[in-house]
Amino acid sequence: MPGLLAEIVQGDATGVSAHIIACFDDTGLDAARCIAQAPVIGIGEAAFRLATMLGHRFTVVTTLSRSIAAVENNLLKYGLASRCARVRACEVPVLSLDDPASNAVAQISAEIERSKREDHAEVVVLGCAGMADLAARLSETHGLPVIDGVACAVKLAEAFGTLGLRTSKIGAYAQPRPKAYLGSFAPCEPR
Repeated sequence: MPGLLAEIVQGDATGVSAHIIACFDDTGLDAARCIAQAPVIGIGEAAFRLATMLGHRFTVVTTLSRSIAAVENNLLKYGLASRCARVRACEVPVLSLDDPASNAVAQISAEIERSKREDHAEVVVLGCAGMADLAARLSETHGLPVIDGVACAVKLAEAFGTLGLRTSKIGAYAQPRPKAYLGSFAPCEPR
């Protein structure tokens, strides 16, 4: 995460209009918002918020089961857990999404079909940046909005830039205060 934060500081220095964290887990989002002057948009949050404008209930289809807890925790943090019917995993590793020989698209499509039938989802959010190019095709196939968080974040970044909006530095996203170093660092010893 230090590399991400360094890139954000550098981007602010060059006058960018917004920053996008293109990991669906929105890793480092709050820390980035604290140090950034320009808005910082996580693709997960962007997709969730737009999904709530297109239907009452949405389902997230992510890659692996290990991602479910992080996505559910973010939904709680963003106040959107009650709008999400379920977070599903299609058990497709990220690198398989680009492999034409994999069965990735069929597995994602099967989860979308289950979300319609079992979750009564009105909208589906694709839970990985690697799925971005599948949204339009899957939306047409399944007859409901299928949202890609990367596109949502880019459009929000454009809107923030056009509107001239910046990250508030009053309260939660205030710049961190300098802290004095008062002692030595001793690594934890195994017990």
